[in-house]
Amino acid sequence: MKPLESSKRQSPGEKRSSECRPEKDSRSEGDDVISAHRSLESLLMDLTKVNNSRDRASRLFQWLVHPVLDKNFFRDNWEKRPILIQRRNADYYRGLFSTAEFDRILRNRGCSLRVLNPQAFSPTVWQVLSILQEKFGSMAGANVYLTPPGTQGFAPHFDDIEAFIIQLEGKKHWRVYNPRSEEEVLSLISSPNFSQTEIGKPILDVVLEAGDLLYFPRGFVHQGDCLQDAHSLHITISSYQRNSWGDLMLKEDPRRDKFLAHVQGLIKKLVRYAPVDAAVDQKAKDFLHDCLPPLLSAEEKAGSVFGAPTRWGDDKPLDVGIQLKVISEQLCSDGDQVFLFYTTENSRVYHKEEPKSMEMKTEQHIDAMEFLIHSYPNFVTVTSLPCDTANAKISLAEDLFERGLIITAE
Repeated sequence: MKPLESSKRQSPGEKRSSECRPEKDSRSEGDDVISAHRSLESLLMDLTKVNNSRDRASRLFQWLVHPVLDKNFFRDNWEKRPILIQRRNADYYRGLFSTAEFDRILRNRGCSLRVLNPQAFSPTVWQVLSILQEKFGSMAGANVYLTPPGTQGFAPHFDDIEAFIIQLEGKKHWRVYNPRSEEEVLSLISSPNFSQTEIGKPILDVVLEAGDLLYFPRGFVHQGDCLQDAHSLHITISSYQRNSWGDLMLKEDPRRDKFLAHVQGLIKKLVRYAPVDAAVDQKAKDFLHDCLPPLLSAEEKAGSVFGAPTRWGDDKPLDVGIQLKVISEQLCSDGDQVFLFYTTENSRVYHKEEPKSMEMKTEQHIDAMEFLIHSYPNFVTVTSLPCDTANAKISLAEDLFERGLIITAE
């Protein structure tokens, strides 16, 4: 694949990296939220009161890269170039993860050391990742690395993810290098280990201290090592793995080779000839299977089956004017059948559960689900669902509520 122009390596005359410099008069809605919070704990507590998951994701991401503005990061850095944010505030990320929590997990679980998937054991990491995955529209994962003083981590290599290195404790020396060729820009796969002679000179050579963040796109070679006088604890938050247009193309059927050979002439007929809908549905199902289960706010939980298990039935009249709002779901087709895939029953352990779905048995239910999904984040009434009968409306509402897919507001 030919890389986007904005993703190509910079020329020698361009800046080699982006450093964080606050901008004058560039405050956004997220800045008001950030300035009012001195800890991650208080920020997450306030975010539980925000019942719009997209707004929650934007506010948390703004905290992650503060004082760089969200819109500036995606304009200037996302999939383009690294950025270093040095805060000189060792407590900025306090509460996200720590050596003490590492110790607690190991002692309480009685297991050997494995740094992968801390979100399976740490409620805070789970909450952070479950919010951020909505920002990226892709699974957000994490690994935690505890490195003793004076030791080297992995050899130089590049990954197939967008990586945010968050320094939690101590210090670590990082070097980041440009992609070695155009073919490795936004690479679809991770690389083997490289020798120093294969990677050239670094574009970033920096020591991260607690409270600092380093981002680099997939395809950028990197390596880290500890200083002699300090240990290092950092968490890597990753996203966008196998989520590019190139990955979508790999979902094509055996007609792909013929399709690619004629793509120039058939571009206007793409929708007719290429199984784009099926590929997009498959990517949507993969995304929902990858996702962490949603962490509901107190208000959302109180209005869901997890907080009100007897809301429906019990031989009592059902008020069909009760309001509904969807949580996290996607309609996908499989031949002549349409299924609703959802994340509420996913495990915090990656792919521990099979993909969860329910079949949409009638066209009316499909129309009603599209109506609900497009109404988010607004509440709608049961009576407004586009079904012919009250029983059909109530039946769909019961099925969705029992699976934790809708919340109610009385």
